[in-house]
Parts: sequence; C-alpha cells; structure tokens
Amino acid sequence: MGSSSSSYVPRTIYLDVDGKVQKVVFSRHCSPCDIKELLCSSSNIPRNTAIMLVDPEGALVSIDPTMPTNSPHSLYKVISLATSQLEEKEDMFQNILSHVAEQFSRSFGAFQINELKIEVTNRLSMLEKRVQLEGLKVVELEKCKNDLKKLRDEMTSRGLGKVGICPCKYNFSDNGMKLSPRIDIPSYPKYTLSQETIEALKKPTFDVWHWEHNEMLSCLEYMYHDLGLVNEFSMNPITLKRWLLGIQENYRSNPFHNFRHCFCVSQMMYGMINLCNLPEKMTLTDIGILMTAAVCHDLDHPGYNNTYQINARTELAVRYNDISPLENHHCAVAFQILSMPECNIFANVEPEAFKQIRQAIIILILATDMARHGEILESFKQKLDNFDFTNEEHVTCLKMVLIKCCDISNEVRPTEVAEPWVDCLLEEYFMQSDREKTEGLPVAPFMDRDKVTKPTAQIGFIKFVLIPMFETVMKLFPQIEEIMVQPLRDSRDHYEELKQIDDAMTEGSGTHFMLQKFKK
Repeated sequence: MGSSSSSYVPRTIYLDVDGKVQKVVFSRHCSPCDIKELLCSSSNIPRNTAIMLVDPEGALVSIDPTMPTNSPHSLYKVISLATSQLEEKEDMFQNILSHVAEQFSRSFGAFQINELKIEVTNRLSMLEKRVQLEGLKVVELEKCKNDLKKLRDEMTSRGLGKVGICPCKYNFSDNGMKLSPRIDIPSYPKYTLSQETIEALKKPTFDVWHWEHNEMLSCLEYMYHDLGLVNEFSMNPITLKRWLLGIQENYRSNPFHNFRHCFCVSQMMYGMINLCNLPEKMTLTDIGILMTAAVCHDLDHPGYNNTYQINARTELAVRYNDISPLENHHCAVAFQILSMPECNIFANVEPEAFKQIRQAIIILILATDMARHGEILESFKQKLDNFDFTNEEHVTCLKMVLIKCCDISNEVRPTEVAEPWVDCLLEEYFMQSDREKTEGLPVAPFMDRDKVTKPTAQIGFIKFVLIPMFETVMKLFPQIEEIMVQPLRDSRDHYEELKQIDDAMTEGSGTHFMLQKFKK
C-alpha cells in the first residue's frame, strides 16, 4: 500500500483481559506477526500461540495494521485457537443435532426427538474418538511425507536425483493423481477485513508481502463473496473454504511460483475486474472463470520451466508431447481438486454449464504459456478496432490477455513491492540453470547467474513485453493508464538508470585495471 506519513501514526486498541481493560499500542507499519505477539503478551498468552481477536458481538477482527480501532467501552478479546476449536466443534455438533431433529420431526411427527438426540450424541461421541485416533495417524503420515520430501529435495540439489524425471508432487505412472484432501471443516478463521483493506484489495498498490497464508485465503474468500460468485454458482461457503485450502496446499514452496504468487495474480485480477468495470460488460460466469483460472494457473509448479521439461525429457513433457507441459499440468491438478466432492465449488452447476466453464478455464491457464505470447496478443489487436462484448470469440480473447497481464504484472506494483519478486524469480532461474549445467542441458543467458543482472533481466521484459501488452489493453480500457501503464514506464526508467550506474562502475573498474597494468 502507499507509503504516506499516516502509516507511522500509532494505533491503539483496548482488550478485555480477565475483566480488566488492557491498552495495546502499535505502529501501522507493524507486521501482523508483530501485532499478534503484542496481543499474546498483553493477554498473558504464551508466544507463538495461535490466536483470534473478537469484538463484543463475537465477530472476528482481522489482526493486521489496518484493523478497526475500538474504545474502552467496546473491548476486544483475545482467544487462543485451542479454545476456539472446542467452541467450533460444539457448534458443529449442535447444528448436526438440530438438522437431524428437524428432518425427523417432519417425517415422523410422533417420533421421540429427545431419545433421538441422546442416541445421535452417543454415536457422535464414538465417532469423535475414532476421528481423534485417525487424526494421530494422519499427523504421523504427514511427518513421514515431509521427511521424504526433504530427502528428495536434498538429493535433487546435490544432483543425485534421476535425470529426466520431473520432481513433481504427483506420480503419473499409476491411475490418476494422488491428492490428500482435507475432510474436516477448515480451521482458518474468516477475518473481518477493515474498510481500508477492502478498498486496498482493489488496487495494484496492495502490499502482498504483509499477509500470512491464512489471511490471503480469507482475502480470496472475500473476493468470491464480493463479486457475487458464491451466489451465482450456489457455492457452499464451507466448500469454498475447503477448495481454497486445497489450492494453497498444492502450490509448492518455490522461490517465485508459490502460493503468494497465486495470490498476487488473483488480487491483480480482482483489481482489474473492478478498475475496468468488467461486471457491467461480461457475465458473472465470465468473472468466475477469470478469478478461478487466476487462482489455479500455476498449481504444483515444480520450479523448472517448460524449456527444462522438454530438454530433460521429463515425464510431464512426454505426457503432454512437449506442448505447454506445465500449463497442462496446472489444469490437470486444478480439475483433480475440483473432482473431489468436498472441494467442488461448482457442484451445484448444471453438467453442460460446468463443461463450458471447465473448457474456458483450461483455455485461460494454457494462455499463460509465454511461448504463445505473440500469437495471443496479435489476435487481440486484430479485434480491438471493432471489439464486441457480445461476441464470444472477442470476449474469450480478452480474457486470455487479461490473465496474461495479471500473471506477469509485478512491475505494475510499487517498487518496494515489485522488486523483491525480481530477486525471487532470479533465484528460481539460477536454481534451474545450475541444474541444467549439471545435467549438460542448454542454459538460457537470461537465467545464467554468470551473465544476468537485475537491470538487464528487467529492462527488455518491461520494454518489449509488458508495456506493449498493457498499452494494447489500455486502448479498450483507458482508465488503466494512470494506475497500471504509467508505473510500468516508471519501472523501465528505474532499471535503465540502474543499468547506467552498473555500466559506469564496470567501465570504471576496467579503466582502473588498465591503468594499474600500464603502471606495472
């Protein structure tokens, strides 16, 4: 978000701690983690305890620098997650009991409801014990899986992994992908986002580095509700939560292609939908396709690009015949998650409508393959002069360009938000080029740590890819010039200045070396 002087004004909230008023003061530049530590300390709760903050009505309050302030007459209360989970479980049991009782009372008027409640309670108690035992087994299995993953990654980094085998999470040699869905009700809370956060979410200036995974999940959940997609597709809100958790769990911890990148692309898409007034020009189904494709577009990315997959003849490249192997894989994982009933946000959509939604999402994810950049942009340019929002082919082409814009939009953001992403991308590039050198594969100069610098990596990309694409979109939506295109021009100028400094320093070093040699 913007860096105005108001960011450093202290903020004060008041807590109810054992019936006493406790004042907590923090700066608005504090991270959510810092604020949570302050809340734990003020509430006599051990550090690193998972906590939630609730208002007097019991509604959750987002723990972030922009949280709504309160007064000594309207105290917040800090609740440890363990307590919250017990209350959630009790609420869940009560809801089940009430639902079952209601169904039986409709069907069997003379049935003894109290006896039924007792019987169901006893059965739930037995089931709960079984779930606890199974839960312990799952924890042990997860620990083993994590240990195996660490061992595999260590072997790969040392060059001991099998050459030509893509280090993907799923084994394609058997029937289908092996996903481990969550069957419990997701435990991450639905945060009460402040109005300031809600407005910031619609802008490219949103600072994506200040948010934890649970908070990003809640922001994504808010976007689906705010855009009317939950109502449009008759989504079960709990299913939406499970689906988002499934999405997060199937992004790897790569330097760049990770869940935070997924959130960046989705938040930029949400911003463009609002900035370009797309709900007035497209159907809600189109909006849902754009958002869902953005959320799913890099699922299970292994951190090595298509060029590596093809040159190394990995299983992914063989499976997809060297045609956009990664993008095809992202689609496959996306619909494998959606194939699970507990994660299917489109469960209440008619089969024929879902078939069309599925095809549209696949088209958008496949469009993120940069090998198709020129082809897609040229097709869009040809439609611009007579663009027709009632023409399905025109709208599909626009959606392809929009997801491409969002996928590579980091330089649209403020420098302090964008620049760390360059470091992340270069780190991932260097991991790949180091591996390619070890395996005797071709190495792209822009990925070679011995040849590339941050300015050289960015200048050409901004000048010849980003600015031309966003300026083309600007012809259809002039309102993006100030908030999206101008920052790209500023970023280009910034990196060109850095390159001039680097060149001057290199030239100076060369001249100094020659002088020293001449003196000798």
